[in-house]
Amino acid sequence: MIVVLALCSALAAEAADVEAKARDGDAKARAGITVQGNLRIDADTVRSYFHPTSDGRFDEAARDAALKALLATGLFDKVTIEPAGEHLVVHLSEAPVLGLVVFEGNKKVNDADLTAAIESKPRGTLQRAMVQSDIGRILEAYRHVGRDDVGVRPEIISRGSNRVDLVYVVTEGAKTPVRQIEFTGNKAFGKRQLSAVIKTSTTSVLSFLTHSDVYDPDRVDGDREQLRLYYRGKGYADVAVAEARAEYDPAIHGFTLTFSIDEGPLYRFGDITLVCNVPGLDPEKLRRLLLVRPGALFDGNALDKTDDVLAVELSKLGYPFARVMPRTTRDAAAQRIGVAFTIEQGARTYVERIDIHGNTRTRGYVIRREFDISEGDAYNKGLIDRAERRLKNLNYFKTIKITNKPGSAPDRVVVDVELTEQQTGDFSVSGGYSTVDGLLAEVKVGDSNFMGTGDTVKATVTYGQYTQGVDLAASEPYFLGTKVSAGIDLFAKTSDANSYQSYGTNTYGASMQIGTPVTEQLGVQWRYSISRQDVTLDPASLAAPASLPIQQAALAGPQWVSAVGDTVTYSTLDNAKNPTSGLNAQLKQDVAGLGGDVNFLRTTEDVRYYQSLNSDLTGMVRAQGGYITGWGGQQVPLIDSFFGGPSLVRGFAPNGFGPRDLTPGTTMDNVGGSMYWATTAELQSAIPGVPQEYGLKASAFVDAGSVFHYAGPTTFPGSTQTMQLANANIVRSSVGVGLTWGSPFGALTVNYAVPLSKTSYDVVQPLGFSASPF
Repeated sequence: MIVVLALCSALAAEAADVEAKARDGDAKARAGITVQGNLRIDADTVRSYFHPTSDGRFDEAARDAALKALLATGLFDKVTIEPAGEHLVVHLSEAPVLGLVVFEGNKKVNDADLTAAIESKPRGTLQRAMVQSDIGRILEAYRHVGRDDVGVRPEIISRGSNRVDLVYVVTEGAKTPVRQIEFTGNKAFGKRQLSAVIKTSTTSVLSFLTHSDVYDPDRVDGDREQLRLYYRGKGYADVAVAEARAEYDPAIHGFTLTFSIDEGPLYRFGDITLVCNVPGLDPEKLRRLLLVRPGALFDGNALDKTDDVLAVELSKLGYPFARVMPRTTRDAAAQRIGVAFTIEQGARTYVERIDIHGNTRTRGYVIRREFDISEGDAYNKGLIDRAERRLKNLNYFKTIKITNKPGSAPDRVVVDVELTEQQTGDFSVSGGYSTVDGLLAEVKVGDSNFMGTGDTVKATVTYGQYTQGVDLAASEPYFLGTKVSAGIDLFAKTSDANSYQSYGTNTYGASMQIGTPVTEQLGVQWRYSISRQDVTLDPASLAAPASLPIQQAALAGPQWVSAVGDTVTYSTLDNAKNPTSGLNAQLKQDVAGLGGDVNFLRTTEDVRYYQSLNSDLTGMVRAQGGYITGWGGQQVPLIDSFFGGPSLVRGFAPNGFGPRDLTPGTTMDNVGGSMYWATTAELQSAIPGVPQEYGLKASAFVDAGSVFHYAGPTTFPGSTQTMQLANANIVRSSVGVGLTWGSPFGALTVNYAVPLSKTSYDVVQPLGFSASPF
């Protein structure tokens, strides 16, 4: 053993001696290198890039390697190596040091975005190749905002001592918009219907507001995914949106964007089964949660939602590692897809941490609360996918990407969340006209992600010909860190006497709401409101005495209304803003009398069902109704009664039908009813020849309804004079057409309806306007 150790020691000593001699040889060889032209860089640093051959010489290969290594540092503009006998002379021209790197002429892309795009930085060196690359990066940044006709000229300004400033002079030119959008391979859905799915649109008169005509490669990639999801939700499980090709066309001075679609066959669901391979888990507890049914049109979105619901329920039941894997089997001949929801015991993997990047404004807890898991919890891919969908639905971010990285141990994983934020604030000054409110103007300011907290705040001031009002609202979707939403609303509104009513009203107050989801489609909201309301009357401005109920309401003076209520909403709509399929049902109940001056119970319902009939045509049927009654010996105040008008049956004026005072010599006002019902059948369609991005939609409709059962006073106290009242449940109906513009400020609608059935005392108004002011 001693001999072996001695031998090893001798070998190590010999190796160290050889290495030392090699270093000495390299140092001796490098001593023969003369460095010229270096100002900031030490000569020994330059010599360290030279490596001699084993015989201590610098052959051509060694000189070439040193030359490439020196140039690769970016510290030198020019390097030449000149042999001089047994020595070398290295001639250097050092690259100037950058002082300032600035931009001029840029208006559409700010300095911060351009600085982040380029690689040339202050205190770095000026590299010609990098400058050329930066020009390309600047041009690419402009392409993302729809500017293709852009010129970039670099200017170098000497500051002495081999220091320079670099200025990129940008000539922006005109915007290069998307002029045409085409779809190839689409057979099931028309161009208009597919254009409504994507966010990119062709240039129009409204493009300065929406900026949706900008060619943005990231947005186009998102459009491809939206088209795929749309088809997948309509029965086309094998759809592929292969590419989105953008071509600049000089003839139209813009891009033509073409989406290539391979639809594949239309499928329906076949057998739906639930297979559980987790010991101790009863699958019957999960079967009721399945959202897909045999024979129904294949819906990939319902498949994903079922996956989400099952993943959450498994965690609640105490099986966090269980995984739901929807396994599909296709029957091409029958065009059926069978689904077996298979539950397997997954690997025991835990979330080590969740890393979030790119949220420059939105606070971290706003993002983290969309995750049903946190650090230390069992990793569940279904819950991660669900969180990604929730984040997208917030509309706070332009892009969202969630990936997994290895943790510090084999059973640990790091969830990486990469975000790109987008603007969430809103400010608008608008004006419009409504048959109810007359000419009106509105100023609105708000933010759906106030100071990055995820809260919504909004302030609206309206001034109209017959109506003036202010509304201040704020809401928090996760009140006190729970999944309960909460909000508060302060409001004030004044309406003046007009051709539809002989009296004015004043209302101001506040309301508070708390809401919670019960399931993905069912939600409940509870509220409390307190308001002060009164009826105002100016007899001098009237040609005849006001109707008896109006006079009594004015004599009653201001009244406080303190009410609690709830709203139950069930919705399966495919799109909340522009639905083409699904059901939305809403039931509201309010009880007034918890303090205040009036007692009443009010119940209303509104049910709408949408069905897509073809690529451009949607059918809608609607039923609504309501009932209000006083309690505790009190009558319902005039203001809180129901009044028939265009919101129930189009073609009638505001307050145009319902219980009416027909007493001769009075203003014969509509005095309101305690019950109402209304139904609607409507066809909605895009307008042929009008681009989809204009947001115009035509409709044809049939309305029917009635307001009846007046429950107020019919005589003055101490008087025998009785009001002549028309109070029957008579059906009013109409048929008509309409045009709706989905403007950036809200939906503006003009209708023309012809009443089919009415009474002699009803007030009709065939042409009607309704507006969320524009």
